Amino acid sequence: MDLLELRDKIDVIDAEIVDLYERRMDICKQVAEYKIETGKKVFDKQREREKIAKVKSLTHNAFNSHGVEELFEQIMSMSRKLQYRLLAEHGSLGKLPFIGVDELETAKARVVFQGAEGAYSQAAMMEFFGDKINSVHVDTFRDAMSAIDEGSADFAVLPIENSTAGVVTEIYDLLQEYENYIVGEQIIQIEHCLLGVPGATVSDIRTVFSHPQSLMQSGKFLGNHDWQQIGMKNNAFAAQKVAQEQNKSYAAIAGEHAAKIYGLEVLQSRINDCGSNSTRFIIVTNQKIFRKDARKISICFELPHESGSLYHMLSHFIYNNLNMTKIESRPIEDRDWEYRFFIDFEGNLADSAVKNALRGLRDEARNMKILGNY
Repeated sequence: MDLLELRDKIDVIDAEIVDLYERRMDICKQVAEYKIETGKKVFDKQREREKIAKVKSLTHNAFNSHGVEELFEQIMSMSRKLQYRLLAEHGSLGKLPFIGVDELETAKARVVFQGAEGAYSQAAMMEFFGDKINSVHVDTFRDAMSAIDEGSADFAVLPIENSTAGVVTEIYDLLQEYENYIVGEQIIQIEHCLLGVPGATVSDIRTVFSHPQSLMQSGKFLGNHDWQQIGMKNNAFAAQKVAQEQNKSYAAIAGEHAAKIYGLEVLQSRINDCGSNSTRFIIVTNQKIFRKDARKISICFELPHESGSLYHMLSHFIYNNLNMTKIESRPIEDRDWEYRFFIDFEGNLADSAVKNALRGLRDEARNMKILGNY
């Protein structure tokens, strides 16, 4: 037989596979109807394991056994997704424990941010809430999360990602730990300035204070000067120290906002290496609410340490035509080589496709949590 004849035979078999697949999916619809009536869960892990073992035993060599395992994992995954969709259409997925609101109640809100007066977090807060907001600052990110968790503040403003330095891993861990939820975000341009006391010049400087990340982001500028570099918890703390010491040989790397707060002079502006340096801040509250016009959802979940487990979770986004915009992973404490995944994707909690995807993820992943819709 020549190649064309072989391809013709494959075409015939492929048509038979398609026919069998559609017949199988028709039966899956009937299974979904039964589960709607009885309230039975879609995902039955033990049943699927038994099914995979059975079909693998029908093959005649190890290569085919592995191939059949992958094939039936996909077939059963598609069957589950069809059943989830049908359950959603029948209103059998239940309601998500989040309330949609037209606007966030910010008029009399008390807002907390980490750092001192003049921090970039304060600038982000004022950009989001306005400059008339009732605010308080705390020393650590955990303090900020605790403040809204216990109700002493209504919202917290926290940095979660910088365009050059990457994510703030502590924030991801705190989002999983606390029952607080993201309801907004604010992106601000980061422009580091060299700040000194009034009357000082660049030639007077011998010691510079700033957050280690800001020192790194200003490495080219600092490399041209033989200055001692001292790391601080926050850029605003650095500006505060320079203002308190009133020493002409001291300088801080911080934003222009901090210079105004502490009465410092901008000795040189825009000293960061990268001109396009932005930080994304999240707005967090302890209420399970979301704006009705929200278009981004953040979730996290854990997975069993098994081959293909992440792939199967991500397929829920593909099947429901949802655009995933970010994925991060964090190690799970006391469980070696196991990870918690944090995902951002486009959508609204009221969308049927989103409900479908989240139901599938909740059934198949471990400890899935909706972090917010904003």
